[in-house]
Amino acid sequence: MKFSRQTTLRSQATVTGVGVHSGLPVSLTLGPAPVDAGFIFVRTGLDGADREIQATADAVIATDFATVLGDREGPLVSTAEHVLAALRGMGVDNATIEIDGPEVPIMDGSAAAFVAAIDQAGIVTQPAVRRFIQVLRPVQVKIGESLGELCPFANGFRAEIEIDFVNPVIGRQSYTFDLSPEGFRRDVARARTFGCMNDVARLWSAGFALGANFDNTVVFDDTRLLNTEGLRYADECVRHKVLDVVGDLALAGLPLLAAYRSVRGGHKLNNAVLKALLADRSAWRVVESETARRPSRGHVEAGAGTVGGMIAPAYGPDVS
Repeated sequence: MKFSRQTTLRSQATVTGVGVHSGLPVSLTLGPAPVDAGFIFVRTGLDGADREIQATADAVIATDFATVLGDREGPLVSTAEHVLAALRGMGVDNATIEIDGPEVPIMDGSAAAFVAAIDQAGIVTQPAVRRFIQVLRPVQVKIGESLGELCPFANGFRAEIEIDFVNPVIGRQSYTFDLSPEGFRRDVARARTFGCMNDVARLWSAGFALGANFDNTVVFDDTRLLNTEGLRYADECVRHKVLDVVGDLALAGLPLLAAYRSVRGGHKLNNAVLKALLADRSAWRVVESETARRPSRGHVEAGAGTVGGMIAPAYGPDVS
């Protein structure tokens, strides 16, 4: 895949849905942006003027239930990670994200609707060289039993993600993914957010997840999957964690040349590792590259996943 030039969207595309926490309707429009703009959220529907915020690590003000971006005046947009994952995953460098509510619409709980919007808008190259943040040495963060680490990796961006849930239906899953638009579309974009029924009930009682339902969340109880249509991938939970990583680390502002390893991670850990990297100027540099190097022989094949130590084949896309 060529990486010589920056990209943006050819035109606009709009998706509508509900916020996962408020349950309120929201409209989001993806559109073009100038060279070196990065990803810019434009919050409309406010009293007075619209407010803009650049999607960077410094703009993160909360990570409890999702990645929330804001400024000195308060939060602007929640659950930013799925649309950011779609933009970064599909190779878009610069885009505006106009939204008329406080949350990115949850859609089906994955990034698939945003990938479709990017396809509708189209991607065009721009007259500027693409730049990367190249990790030069490992940066590690531990939070309780969770561990995250960014390490040097010359062949693009790799995510090595492991989850380990007490819930036996989810259990331990791991997935290694080398980022490319083709791989993101095929192996990660359709993986949905997930949770356990007792957690969902607790969130509902606390006034959160009011827009969550079986159409946008994979839900388990202690013995089984509750969604009647089943899973999209045998290891859909860990693949969704990979999706979140791609979105959360898009807040670096530039694509990363790095390998990210996470054990029992989430939005809080992802943001903490990214901020630790950016705070250490000896650990990274900005570089330009004409092409992304392909993984050399001996590396784990992109899209290799395990569930409980067993190979996890991916199920094909829904056709209904």
